Amino acid sequence: MRFGKVWLGLTAIVYATAAHSAAPAPLPKPDLEKGKQTAGAICAACHGPDGNSPTSANPNLAGQHAEYIAAQLAAFKSGARANPIMMGMSAALSPDDMRNVGAYFSQQAPKPAAAAKDAAAAKRGQQIWRAGIKESQVPACAGCHGAAGAGIPAQYPRLAGQYPELTLAWLKAYAGGTRANGVMGPIAAKLSEGDMKALSEYIAGLR
Repeated sequence: MRFGKVWLGLTAIVYATAAHSAAPAPLPKPDLEKGKQTAGAICAACHGPDGNSPTSANPNLAGQHAEYIAAQLAAFKSGARANPIMMGMSAALSPDDMRNVGAYFSQQAPKPAAAAKDAAAAKRGQQIWRAGIKESQVPACAGCHGAAGAGIPAQYPRLAGQYPELTLAWLKAYAGGTRANGVMGPIAAKLSEGDMKALSEYIAGLR
């Protein structure tokens, strides 16, 4: 009996040691100063030095989740997400660079969003955002991106205050399959262009 207890104890120690040694080493804390330098040297021309994009052709990154930014940069670098400009910009970035710049932009304050240009469309967009479209089996956007568009770190991006032209382009890309995403593709494909425009107007005004 005593031998059995000793054996079980030794086995537990071996498994515990193996599990501990197999655990990945914790990542170093992001360096915000290095992230700021990378942002200034590589990202600022298109996304603004503080992540508030000066043009609707490029997304706002201020306040975006650090993990999401780093993941997208990695996808651009690997080619998993195709964009000639971003693939070139991310080519020289290391994983630490991506984490640093993501952390930096996540700490920047988004500028107040402009009011919706089309109030009627924004109202329709609000309905879809909050309740979805039952007859088309479109789920509520708020389920993943939050009531205020803040998103969920690493999984779902912050959308609040994004340029409506850009949001509309993303939805069309998801619907057409030119931007692959197992979650958004099937959802966007069920939206009419009018629904997409309505959602884009509403998202632009979220705070």
